[in-house]
Amino acid sequence: MLSDFFSSSCRILPRLPSRLLLVLALGVGGSRAVARPLPAPTPPSVRQAKAGIPALDGLWKGQLQVPGGQLEVIFRFVKLTGGEYFSTLDVPLQKVSRMAVKTQVKGDTVRLFAEEASCRFVGLVSANGQQLTGTWQQPGFAAPLLLLFSDAPVTAVKATRLTPPYREEEATFTNAKANAQLSGLLTVPSGPGPFPAVVLLSDSGPQDRNGTVGDFAPLGLLADYLTRRGVAVLRFDDRGAGKSAGPAGVTSLDLVSDAQAGLNYLRTRPEVDLSRLGLVGHGEGGNVALLAATQSLPPAFVVALAAPGLPGRDLLVQQQTATLRTMGTPPDQVETAIKRQEAMFDIIRLTPDNAQAQAIVANMLRQNNAVIDAATAQLSAAEMTSARYRNFLSFNPAERLGAINCPVLLLNGTADLIIDADANLGALRKGLYANKNIDLTVKRLPGVNHLFQPDPTKWPVVNGQPRPNFSPEAQETIREWIVSQGKK
Repeated sequence: MLSDFFSSSCRILPRLPSRLLLVLALGVGGSRAVARPLPAPTPPSVRQAKAGIPALDGLWKGQLQVPGGQLEVIFRFVKLTGGEYFSTLDVPLQKVSRMAVKTQVKGDTVRLFAEEASCRFVGLVSANGQQLTGTWQQPGFAAPLLLLFSDAPVTAVKATRLTPPYREEEATFTNAKANAQLSGLLTVPSGPGPFPAVVLLSDSGPQDRNGTVGDFAPLGLLADYLTRRGVAVLRFDDRGAGKSAGPAGVTSLDLVSDAQAGLNYLRTRPEVDLSRLGLVGHGEGGNVALLAATQSLPPAFVVALAAPGLPGRDLLVQQQTATLRTMGTPPDQVETAIKRQEAMFDIIRLTPDNAQAQAIVANMLRQNNAVIDAATAQLSAAEMTSARYRNFLSFNPAERLGAINCPVLLLNGTADLIIDADANLGALRKGLYANKNIDLTVKRLPGVNHLFQPDPTKWPVVNGQPRPNFSPEAQETIREWIVSQGKK
């Protein structure tokens, strides 16, 4: 649930400023949740003495243990001509990329502060210059963190890509309803066909056709897996990303027409089996796929990966409640924080004058959390009173699902820190079962996070470094279920 510390990840769950979500998660007045005792770093006096500190240039990566799972944290250091460092922070799972970090190095002690998320890290460089051992801190939360050095930058030239055993074709199609020109990639298995086929729909956007988050491209990996095993796949850049253009979609309903345009494009292709043409959506893309199944010319099936099921307002309240409870916040403080959050929602919903609502919310944010300054509160309040955020608070993903007649597969990971598997699967299941004849399959994947990465202990090791992959169990579950639709 520590998505509240950085950034939300769905269009349906709008990608809000990290500073705002930090306030929502930890706005418990002057009291703070008590952090667990932390192991003290080894004092410099008992560590191996060394003549100087190795340069920090490069990447420093570590797994931050948070309530309910862990987050990969990546710091980038570039030494400038004046001797100081330019530094940034990435948290791929939370879609934090290149967040500015203030850096202070004194002797073997490194202090890092990301003002935007009100988080800091203080650590000691090891004798061999390969480790930073210290403590990550945010208001109300602290945890030990070990960072390991890597001199291979994220932007390093990738290995030459081998020609895949299937056909690739650039695809361009039009969403006339939204006046959007969409571009992507169609991959078709070898052989005569026709093949079962899917359109992939991304989570938060605008995203490229591979759904790239940091260095991880879940949709690209899933498309490759499915195409190698007999399923044609269309994946495309969201409006405003890559080669696609058009007005930005404000709501999930706005984006349904993009999914429909993708389906219609595949309906023109002779390689596609029209009776086995479906949608696979990740995060909010799962909501878009489900909504598309309630329209005319629906898909033959829908696969929803980590799709929100709770109304926006309830989803935020549920996330904050779970976060604070897991962190050991006393029940009375949890109740106070929730009441404050709900009070802000009521101001947004019931105040007709948007400027006045923004001013009230900014004042409430500052009173709820003394850490943030006036400028930060104003920016956060502006986002919270935007049309996008207002729509999110009132949107209920489950209310239209009773109109779906096609088979549906719901998959969620138990280590998802953004979309709680139990709460959201329960809401989607209830909505879908309004149609008593629905063909519904629901599965929870142990240890899988929101990006559908397995537990880090199961990541493959490449060039001596563990690299995240798309959960093999999830991939095979999706493939097997899609193929099974043609046998019914």
